[in-house]
Amino acid sequence: MKAYLDNSATTKPSAAVAAVVSEMLESGWYNPSALYKPALEIQKKIDGVREICLKAAGAAGQTIIFTSGGTEADNLALLGHLKSRRKPGRVLISSVEHPAVSACTDEIRKMGHTVEEIPAGKTGSVDLEKLEEMLDEDVLMISVMQVNNETGAIEPLQEIVKLRNAKAPGAAIHVDGVQGFLRVPLDFNKLGIQSYAFSGHKIHGLKGTGALIVRKDHPIRPVQFGGGQEGNLRSGTENTFGIIALGEAVRTWDQEANARMRALKNSLRTQLMEKIPEAKVNGPEESPETCAPHILNVALMPVRSQTMLFALEGDGVYVSAGSACASRKQKISPVLKAMGVSTEQADCSLRFSLCADTTQEEIDYAVECAVKHYNMLKKFVRR
Repeated sequence: MKAYLDNSATTKPSAAVAAVVSEMLESGWYNPSALYKPALEIQKKIDGVREICLKAAGAAGQTIIFTSGGTEADNLALLGHLKSRRKPGRVLISSVEHPAVSACTDEIRKMGHTVEEIPAGKTGSVDLEKLEEMLDEDVLMISVMQVNNETGAIEPLQEIVKLRNAKAPGAAIHVDGVQGFLRVPLDFNKLGIQSYAFSGHKIHGLKGTGALIVRKDHPIRPVQFGGGQEGNLRSGTENTFGIIALGEAVRTWDQEANARMRALKNSLRTQLMEKIPEAKVNGPEESPETCAPHILNVALMPVRSQTMLFALEGDGVYVSAGSACASRKQKISPVLKAMGVSTEQADCSLRFSLCADTTQEEIDYAVECAVKHYNMLKKFVRR
């Protein structure tokens, strides 16, 4: 048996997506910028995907720009907007962001802006009191995640918007929604954020496809140049296969999947905590308001995550390590470090991430294998 529980890294394309891509490869390969009928039909399909995605995010009437993925969408949101600002100012980025956002800081500083980290609390979401202290009229932009990719913590977006409105009304808010889109409720128009990024391959679409939703009145400039596609905001021939696949993934998303994933994640969490008393959860307590339905980060001390990861792989259980190792030097996860997790605990952390197709059998098998390897490996850990 196999259990793929690394769906925050990527998901398997759904059967519906595979079918529509097969059809497109046969008859929908035309360049949508051309003027003949088959190309114009492809353009119509792409425009249809725009409406499908905007509706799913509660963003009807806004602008959507198709990109090569979440990273490009985040880069365009931050750098594209800041290019439109005439005066330098302060940019606030949460300390638990994905590198797609945090790695933009050097470029932002080169543009003359100051970048400051918003501290995170022990649960993995931003510290609202600290954020309130940081806000003033010099803040140009705030960037936070909808759902943390390592811990599943949900950011309190409504509270963040309220603080922005009260203390820094001129600041734009960008939300990285790569791990939240479709899995955590979002009403873009009602919320009042300025931009929102998401990715196709996290929701059973294809790799190499993502999108940025931008409010109509929100200024943004291109960061790559060419033929002027996507409203001159993202030049380059459209990835028609990926875009149509994205639309199909969104259109066919199972509305009951989130409840199933949460129930399975709770089963996983309960079993691990009962059968491995030393296990510790990194992240918030289980709640639909604070924790996503599909991500669980657990430390199995004293067994190192890399050791457990490879042991599980031998049984066909695929998860990811909660901390990364660079060369021979051990490096704690920046996210877990920002949460105040100890180096020992972070080095023993694993991320389990579910999808709409995860089964109870996979969960039970993963727990069985984890417990088996833990009981063996803990005997050989140096004290």
